[in-house]
Amino acid sequence: MLTILGFAMIATFLVLIMMKKMSPIAALVLIPALFCVFVGKGAKLGDYVIDGVTSLAPTAAMLMFAIVYFGVMIDVGLFDPVVRGILKFCKADPMRIVVGTAVLAAIVSLDGDGSTTFMITVSAMYPLYKRLKMSLVVMTGVAAMANGVMNTLPWGGPTARAATALKVDASDIFVPMIPALAVGLLGVFVLSYVLGMRERKRLGVLTLGDVLVEEKVEEKETESVLVGAGSGTGKSAAATGGSGSGTDTDDEAEEADEQKRFQVLDPNRPTLRPKLYWFNALLTVVLLTCMIMEWLPIPVLFLLGAALALTVNFPHIPDQKARLAAHADNVLNVSGMVFAAAVFTGVLQGTGMVDHMARWMVDVIPSGMGPHMALVTGVLSLPLTYFMSNDGFYFGVLPVLAEAGAAHGVTPLEMARASLVGQPLHMSSPLVPAVYVLVGMAKVEFGDHTRFVVKWAALTCLVILGAGILFGII
Repeated sequence: MLTILGFAMIATFLVLIMMKKMSPIAALVLIPALFCVFVGKGAKLGDYVIDGVTSLAPTAAMLMFAIVYFGVMIDVGLFDPVVRGILKFCKADPMRIVVGTAVLAAIVSLDGDGSTTFMITVSAMYPLYKRLKMSLVVMTGVAAMANGVMNTLPWGGPTARAATALKVDASDIFVPMIPALAVGLLGVFVLSYVLGMRERKRLGVLTLGDVLVEEKVEEKETESVLVGAGSGTGKSAAATGGSGSGTDTDDEAEEADEQKRFQVLDPNRPTLRPKLYWFNALLTVVLLTCMIMEWLPIPVLFLLGAALALTVNFPHIPDQKARLAAHADNVLNVSGMVFAAAVFTGVLQGTGMVDHMARWMVDVIPSGMGPHMALVTGVLSLPLTYFMSNDGFYFGVLPVLAEAGAAHGVTPLEMARASLVGQPLHMSSPLVPAVYVLVGMAKVEFGDHTRFVVKWAALTCLVILGAGILFGII
């Protein structure tokens, strides 16, 4: 019964948010509370919620201070060169922009943390997508898939969990998986190219000049409405004509000038701190190094980093308050979503739904599939890591699957490698706090993101699984 109710609760949640009948925060809180009553454990709802909040509190703290830290770094101009480099490559070509999104997300994912990856990627790419009227779900989908593949790094989480659960070395799991994961990442880049070509076909190929001229015309037309129809029309026509003639007479000079002015971040904003650029760069490198080396817990690192960044870059209290206020919306949205997700996970774990779902999945595997348990584990990792947390899958389900595989000669290392296959899909799970950073900063509905990304992420997982089988890794 708990198995049915567990799957029903997850399905109800997904359907309601994909149909936009409820907001994610409301659905994450109300649906599990309702199902907790159905299970007959409504009296223990408070305990389950407190347990869930306690387990996710460090994550919420990390996200809060990470948003403040990277928000300040963006304010002071640390990532402006990265943005300019992406602009130089992408220009106003939708295909290049989508591919650039995947490449940027993959590179930034080397720090092993999905939240920071999404914050940096969205901060850099969101203005481009908005300026060119590109699909924002393409941006969130591509970023999530690239991060999902890179999330299998030994310091990313899943590999370490698999190694701990099966008592094997993390490097023995990851290193042989590199060729299959490389194929998966290549698949994400190819998919990005295809999606980018689709966007290019929809929007056409633009130059920076086209975009700027269009914006000037729109601005002048708005001016004409405010000032007066007659004079505004004349101004608009003159502006359009002047831009066109300039482009025709000197394409290269105009393109260079347009590139300079086509800024996603205001180059003259008062928060810039060019004299502190290398301090901020060094601080970020040290922070990421400490995170990778696990010298301190990540929430503590971002707490210290945010405090130091604010103090050095904005020594005056009013300026610090202004920066905190500027990022308060993102902090509130993301932390609120995380604590709401704590209700969902707390009920799933506390009522025993997760355990019953895991046992049911293992029991339905035909006995004849025993010698192919690695393949079975790879396939099961898609739905299981989507519908439950990594902790639930790696510490609850994987050991049971590994025990069944061992009876048929399948080694724990093969099982551990197969268990990594579902990570590109897992990164868009409603139980992953980082995905709310992604959709929140991109101003995308979670349901829209889910509808778009699930099929492509599942395809990426299957590409990794196929490559693993082909190379004899799984």
